[in-house]
Parts: sequence; C-alpha cells; structure tokens
Amino acid sequence: MISRIVHTKDFALQGAELILDQARQTLETRSIFRLGLTGGRSPRAIHEAMVARDGNLPWYKVQLTFGDERCVPPDHVDSNFRIARESLIEPAHIPEGNVFRMRGEIDPATAAHEYEARLAAVAARLGETRYVHDLLLLGLGEDGHVASLFPGAASLDEIEHNVLPVIGPKPPPQRLTMTLPLINASRQIVFLVPDVAKRAVVEAIIAGDPHFPATRVRAQEQVTWLLGW
Repeated sequence: MISRIVHTKDFALQGAELILDQARQTLETRSIFRLGLTGGRSPRAIHEAMVARDGNLPWYKVQLTFGDERCVPPDHVDSNFRIARESLIEPAHIPEGNVFRMRGEIDPATAAHEYEARLAAVAARLGETRYVHDLLLLGLGEDGHVASLFPGAASLDEIEHNVLPVIGPKPPPQRLTMTLPLINASRQIVFLVPDVAKRAVVEAIIAGDPHFPATRVRAQEQVTWLLGW
C-alpha cells in the first residue's frame, strides 16, 4: 500500500478534483465508479465543488455508499444522507437506485444486516469476497476515530461482519458503521482533514500510533491524506 500526503489551502476544490480524477480514471476501465461517502461538515463543500466542476461526468455510472450513519430519519439535521442528498445526489441527478442509503430510521440491527446484505449482493455478482470501493472517503475525529469506529470499541476487532450497529460517545449515540474489513477492501481511500487543530493526531496516526482507530486503515492501492493546512 502506498500513502501520500496532500496539503492544500483550497480544501473543497482540491477534494473535489481528487474525487473526480479518480472517477474518470476508474470509468476508463470499469462500468461503474463505486464511491463511499463520509459524514460531517466538510463534505458538503466538496460535494458542491464536485457538481460545479464535474466536466460532464456520467453520474449515472456512480454508485454511492455511506461509511456510517446516525440512527435518525433521512431528513433529520444529523443525517449524513441528508447532507449528501442536498449537496450531491439531487444536484448531480444521481439515480435513486445508485444510492445505497443506510436506513437509520429503523431498528439498528436490522438496518446493519440489510446494508450488509445489499453490499454482499453486489460483491457476489462481481466475484468479490467483499464489496470493493473504488474510492472511500473518511473523516477523522479528534480522538482518531473513523466512520463510527471509536477508540477501545469492540467493533474495531470485528472480522466477520462488514456493517454493525454501534453506540458512539456523542449524540445521537446510536449509529451504523462499516467495519475495518470492508473499509480496508477499498482500492483507494482518502482521509479528509480540513482542521489544522487535528494536526498532532494526524501526525501520530501516520507515525503508526496504535491508540487511534485510523492507524488500522489500509487500502489495496493507496491511502491519501488531504490536509487543509
């Protein structure tokens, strides 16, 4: 696995260009671009920049998944899906069937099983052991968590299931999350870290500090750190 670090003063634009470049490269050799989205505040600006600069990207060939989701309805202010719908899915006219939403409004265990089964069905059709993202976007918490995999959580050691219901330390506590086996099956991973206040955490993770969940993230080909400083 190759790692690279990209520093930028225009975080949204650079993030959009990284994603769009990977989409175009993937679609040169594959029929669909499988993109995993992350939550939080920074993706909205990146999504908007992607739509503004897409260069006629065939969005109907883009398949979206979500690395994690709060257990709330899809129109809730805390919903990761809501942010993606408003800033990317609707503006880019991505077909509904291409958007794999985690159903945070139903029983968490049922929702996790349902999502895992949906990804497994795609993987089986493509001859994959696990669903393989062409590009998975990950945010980074102050405690080094990724998706909803928090320090010390039992979910970090999951090796069988690809999606789990978990409890997070911040409200709303109930969440759904991809696990490390699914995350690490990705061809490419990009960490999106716009906040310079997380610089020390990023440096510790890159140095291999095992305390932080993000240290355990791998990719088949490359992990990129996009840093807003």
